[in-house]
Amino acid sequence: MPELPEVETIRQGLEAIVTGRTIREAHVLNERAARRAPAGLAPVVGRQISGVVRRGKYMWFDVGEHALVAHLGMSGQFRIDSGDHPHVRVRFVLDDGVRLDFLDQRTFGHLMPDTWALTDDGHAGGYGSAAARLPQSVAHIGRDPLDPAFDLEAVVRRVKAKRTEIKRVLLDQTVASGIGNIYADEALFTARVHPRRATNGMALAKIREVYEASADVMERALAAGGTSFDTLYVNVNGESGYFERALQAYGRTGKPCQVCATPIKRETFMNRSSHFCPRCQRPRGVKSR
Repeated sequence: MPELPEVETIRQGLEAIVTGRTIREAHVLNERAARRAPAGLAPVVGRQISGVVRRGKYMWFDVGEHALVAHLGMSGQFRIDSGDHPHVRVRFVLDDGVRLDFLDQRTFGHLMPDTWALTDDGHAGGYGSAAARLPQSVAHIGRDPLDPAFDLEAVVRRVKAKRTEIKRVLLDQTVASGIGNIYADEALFTARVHPRRATNGMALAKIREVYEASADVMERALAAGGTSFDTLYVNVNGESGYFERALQAYGRTGKPCQVCATPIKRETFMNRSSHFCPRCQRPRGVKSR
């Protein structure tokens, strides 16, 4: 699933192309793409796109009275004029003739017009807009570590008070958004913390280090255009990201740790996988299983 750097790369590409354009037509080619939109996409037709906004892994188009929320799911993409591509699920025609296509091979993603909610802290709802509002369906999502209004100290205290595992809370989008499996593994490797370490046994400084590491690794991934393992993640021009080449833990099972040469280990975690170095990330404060 695309994480913050991938979604931000898509957002930036869209922003440069669609901001100021009016949605002239919206054609739903596969009903699953609008399955959570009772009125379909009709509410956004005729509306001008004033911005493309992101909070964590969630993205929306500001079209005035409504937000057009885009949930990318596992394989959702936006492409400019993809022609007869077999995975086009929705096609928008803009007032300048540009065709903006939503592709989704696995059809887990969807588009949905949504109403607005005010932010609870009075700051901008997401990156790409100064408006202190966000879609109702995104209002429960926490700010991400790259958000200027992200309250690191409040998050650190909240995590410390929990009785859970550090990777589990890293993946909790209501605490801090944008971090998925790839960047959780990379942040924990950078901070030298085992994925199953108990949060209530960690020092505040170590929890802070983990979230600072997550911000650092996502900034570096964003600079590389995100992480692409296959053609299911590309930007609006169809180009892949290159951060995969810099990964130190995720997807490197059995390969030597780049710090100590110990083989990277993989464990099943929450129906996913955790990748870590058993030496650099010793299981301190981890209950045996």
